Amino acid sequence: MTKATVQAATLMVQGTASDVGKSILTAAICRILVQDGWQTAPFKSQNMSLNSYVTFDGKEIGRAQGVQADACKILATTDMNPILLKPKQDMVAQVVVHGVPFSDLDARTYRESYLPQAEIIVKDALKRLRSEYDVVVLEGAGSPAEVNLKDRDIVNMRLAGWADAPVLLVADIDRGGVFASIVGTLEILTPEERDRVKGFIINKFRGDVSLLKPGLDWLEERTGKPVLGVIPYLPQLGIEDEDSASLDSKRVQSKRNERYGSGKTADQLDIAVIRLPRLSNFTDFDPLQEEKDVHFRYITHLADWGEPDVILLPGSKNTMDDLRYLNESGLTERIQAFVHQEKGWVAGICAGYQMLGSKLLDPDGYESDHPELAGLGLLPTETVFTAEKRTVQVHGSSTLFAETPNELLIEGYEIHMGRTRYLHEVESPFRIKTSLENSGGHADSWHEDGAVAEEGRVWGTYLHGILHNDDFRRAWLNRIRQQKGLGLVAEGLRFKERREAAFDRLADHVRSHLDMQRVYEMMEPYKSRNREAGIR
Repeated sequence: MTKATVQAATLMVQGTASDVGKSILTAAICRILVQDGWQTAPFKSQNMSLNSYVTFDGKEIGRAQGVQADACKILATTDMNPILLKPKQDMVAQVVVHGVPFSDLDARTYRESYLPQAEIIVKDALKRLRSEYDVVVLEGAGSPAEVNLKDRDIVNMRLAGWADAPVLLVADIDRGGVFASIVGTLEILTPEERDRVKGFIINKFRGDVSLLKPGLDWLEERTGKPVLGVIPYLPQLGIEDEDSASLDSKRVQSKRNERYGSGKTADQLDIAVIRLPRLSNFTDFDPLQEEKDVHFRYITHLADWGEPDVILLPGSKNTMDDLRYLNESGLTERIQAFVHQEKGWVAGICAGYQMLGSKLLDPDGYESDHPELAGLGLLPTETVFTAEKRTVQVHGSSTLFAETPNELLIEGYEIHMGRTRYLHEVESPFRIKTSLENSGGHADSWHEDGAVAEEGRVWGTYLHGILHNDDFRRAWLNRIRQQKGLGLVAEGLRFKERREAAFDRLADHVRSHLDMQRVYEMMEPYKSRNREAGIR
């Protein structure tokens, strides 16, 4: 039987609220299915996130679906997330359709005018995926019980209906009220939607599950639906989060750790990221959180400053407004003093790189209503914002921080609208080019990226993922350690190897607490195809 004659089986993960763990559980189920021999793909019709992933052909999708594709061991495509909403201002988002910016729309216009078109785009993308894979695992958004959104829903129960997908409803017990959230969600659903929910997953559990059993028995009797699994909280997961909502929980956990004596040690570097109001692509810094010689944290206000060794300026969805935030909060002057007077280390990625320059120009209002702002003046660069958006995967090399003449190999991706020029001759830390797939078979020529100053203490780049390059990251950290009089670390983290192992660890963890046999039984197309193929 060919895939052309059989639509893939479907399974959908929905949640009682945002940030209950839908994305990570979807990735876990994807990896379990792959381990069991099924060609699997993820799907989220509409994602709202500032954390992007660039596909092999230079298109932009939500980071979560890129991660889930990695869990499936396949290349991510825009069919896996055909519509991406990137918040830009209050009530306004950039609408990205199949990886390409479509328009900036306010919430009402998007809902009333664009959703009918979006429905067609979503259905077509899902149909293509179902013709190419054995199983498609769908992820919902927010909660299916948002009554004000249900009539034009394209991400939860209406999507489950189009896909004929059984729904697993996920609730987060760590935030409290887990039974009320499940029962309340079911009460708001229509009878048809309620029937589509085949079972519950209680996520992020801490403690003795036997003490929870009376509640589980009550829930099953009250709803007539099974609890398919109680998934214990898994610390230090090693797989990136979808959006900045998770940063709040990380800050709380960081404070807990310090309270119990696991804060910075004398041998660690204190590395702090400025948490901009419109921060994006914060997964750039995930490897630093895993390095044993790094104490990693976020700074929101001057009061959070402390005694950092390194300050990082991240990406932003609105560079001009976030630069104003730095100026008005006093962080601009503090960063400048940190570099010039305290000989501190500063690096900027994408928007952070732009902010480190002398001037940012937006004469046509692509970023904000401020035509010109002075940058931090730490790099001799000037950026002009244009309508064209560059989204490419790149590879190249760098001699920055290398201990020998040998170049350090690097790879990453770009997502930005600004064009940066040098105000005078400057050392460029990176030499890069795009891959053939990014440009229709015609790769970019080799070119310079970024700038460096203050004998390497200040540098910037457009390359997201630059710190995911193990050798470059370790060379940079060791150069800082050398300046601080700390011992060098010969063997640092191998982040990419650890990330692949993390998928298997996650899958094993979820498999051991989730009734996968019952999950398989819910997937009727799976059963039908097996019966026809004579497979038990």
